Amino acid sequence: QVQLVESGGGLVQPGGSLRLSCAASGITFSVYVMSWYRQAPGKERELVAAITSAGGSPDYADSVKGRFTISRDNAKTTVYLRMNSLKPDATAVYYCHARRPTPWVTYWGQGTQVTVSS
Repeated sequence: QVQLVESGGGLVQPGGSLRLSCAASGITFSVYVMSWYRQAPGKERELVAAITSAGGSPDYADSVKGRFTISRDNAKTTVYLRMNSLKPDATAVYYCHARRPTPWVTYWGQGTQVTVSS
């Protein structure tokens, strides 16, 4: 059974930091591209950051470049998202996503709520 379990969300003040974690099980983690998406109320789900299976070439949404960092530990089958200098517009449910290109398969986590508010 495949599971992606996010943790680390919560309430943080503007300018604060959080680190999200996504622990994967039931997959060969090291062959999956891992990503973080978010969905704010009334908006479509959007890609925040992605990292290749080997941990290189991280890619970020323009809105988070320089403030968010995606990383992974293949030995721990976990992907992280470090979020600094958080703004209220970062308030959303953050989802972990796993993608294997060949053959194509994707999985989603259940999401973790991040609220940035004073």
